[in-house]
Amino acid sequence: MRRWCFAIVVMLSLVACREKAGKPGMRVALITPGSIADAAWNAGAYQGLLQVRDSLGVAVSHVEARTPSEQEEALRTYAAQGYDLVFAHGFEFQGMAERVSAQYPEPVVIVTSGERAVGNVAPLIYRLEEASYLAGMVAGGITRSNILGFVGGIELPPIEAAYEGWARGALAINPRADSRKVYLNSFDDAAAGREAALALIRAGADVFHHNADAAALGVFQAARESPGVYVFGANADQSRVAPDRVVGSAIIDLPHSFLLVAREVAWGTFKAEPKVFGLKSGVIRYGPNPALADRVPAALQARVQAAADSIAAGTLQAVAALAAPR
Repeated sequence: MRRWCFAIVVMLSLVACREKAGKPGMRVALITPGSIADAAWNAGAYQGLLQVRDSLGVAVSHVEARTPSEQEEALRTYAAQGYDLVFAHGFEFQGMAERVSAQYPEPVVIVTSGERAVGNVAPLIYRLEEASYLAGMVAGGITRSNILGFVGGIELPPIEAAYEGWARGALAINPRADSRKVYLNSFDDAAAGREAALALIRAGADVFHHNADAAALGVFQAARESPGVYVFGANADQSRVAPDRVVGSAIIDLPHSFLLVAREVAWGTFKAEPKVFGLKSGVIRYGPNPALADRVPAALQARVQAAADSIAAGTLQAVAALAAPR
């Protein structure tokens, strides 16, 4: 009798495991607009794809597509091949995802940092500006020149929001903080990132933030070359990129958010609607670099934590106005 009961328990456990693994033959794809060696935006997405593969036991595929034509072709190919879920990694995919979905309505297409849900296309909206606000507070407190630099890849709404959060956070601590920004029109050109940062350094900037993917590696290089210059990472914990220059990072836990969506698709509970992540969700956070903790006074750390609590509670806005997801 005991053996029979034990066998029943084992069989039920195996059934439960199969259910949690999702539907048989499920395939998940990722399209990135740049290199997964950028130590930030695209690298985090690729780690998310691998986590989906390992957690749900599904087949996965990845392609790098830099130009709009390559991106739309990749989307169309995955949709035509019947992939169940495609992560189109970036705001720039929104329009093309809608066009492809109109022709191939079955696959779920997730546009990271997208803006609206249409058919089976849905955005993951990351309020990175909430973490960038906290980074800006620290920057405003530690700058000696009162000039802060921001290097962006392409001027897209989510990146401009992150800049605004950075600038507003700095002013909350230091009313004299002057935030200056440069857009490179590229997410890949590290040489351009370095030159932009060096130009800002010559203008007096001593603390930087970025949202430029692989091009930001040039910003870190410029900081390493310039005594007394510090950087805040973006989209991932980038303290390892320059341990003695990265004070902290505005972080998106891309793998966790990818897995949350993939589970819904695998288990048949997915609804095509905007999914918004801010500090309250835990997907967005500000991560200080412990190696440089002594550069941030305890009183400033306390103010940053208080601001984080207020943002999570909804009583403090990181930017002037948030666009409502559609």
